[in-house]
Amino acid sequence: MATADVQPPVEPAGLPDYLLDPNATLKDNSANWRYGKAPDYTNTRKVFNETKTMNHEAQSLPSLVENLVKNWEVEASFKSDINDWRTIDRPNYTFAINGGPPQSAEHMLKVGTYNAIISANEFYDPENSDFASSHKTFKRMMPTFAWEVLEVYSGPPVVAFKWRHWGTMKNDYVGFNDKGEKVIAKAHGGQINIQGITVAKVDDKVRLQSVETWFDPLEMFRQIAPNGIVNKVVVKLGEGETISSQIPGDEEGVEEGSAVAGPASGEETKKVHEEMSSISKGECPFLMNKE
Repeated sequence: MATADVQPPVEPAGLPDYLLDPNATLKDNSANWRYGKAPDYTNTRKVFNETKTMNHEAQSLPSLVENLVKNWEVEASFKSDINDWRTIDRPNYTFAINGGPPQSAEHMLKVGTYNAIISANEFYDPENSDFASSHKTFKRMMPTFAWEVLEVYSGPPVVAFKWRHWGTMKNDYVGFNDKGEKVIAKAHGGQINIQGITVAKVDDKVRLQSVETWFDPLEMFRQIAPNGIVNKVVVKLGEGETISSQIPGDEEGVEEGSAVAGPASGEETKKVHEEMSSISKGECPFLMNKE
């Protein structure tokens, strides 16, 4: 009896790797990575697999959309040369939040993904943060921030879908608000869970063109300080000091949500706890507006 030849699996014709594998762009060894090499998403992928609420069939539309967005996030956060971004149609790419003006890839590359999507408020202000400090603020507070597609409402060329973004607040939140105050919220060890809707136009290679996202940007901050307990400190930067130097943690990190969000030094921890020592209870202004 003849033995049939065993052929290695092949990718479905016409589907790029960034639709089939959530880690496809992490394998782009020749890309210009922000910290010299690709980040390590092992922890985030582990949290995703253990705590996701959906289980999409491989190569289904929700799975393809989920992989596309995950690969785009890797590129937007860690590839420092837009020419290396494989998930976008660069000449036609724009990104907009809550009906706001469209932003270019160059803008997101300059300010960072967090600053591109969060509007100024009493917890955080993109104008009082840069790329490095924004990543230190959020990735230190929440070492892993998993993402999943909940529902897909339409397929290419206009893809509309609902998503969920979640993680655990393991370290204190430290950021600068719209008044230039340093805001500190004590870590509560609970989950941060936000949802939103995105409508994305894609080209014939299923690369992102126009991306419009709607979500409540204050929902994360409501969950960071669920009891309205925060401490605000007026900080005057000295000569040679930057906002990033006021945020505990390392600026550089290739372990996604880990090295950037690694343990603060003894002096940094001491400084944060000294600032927190004068904390008093008060009503969070965002909770007052929560329905």
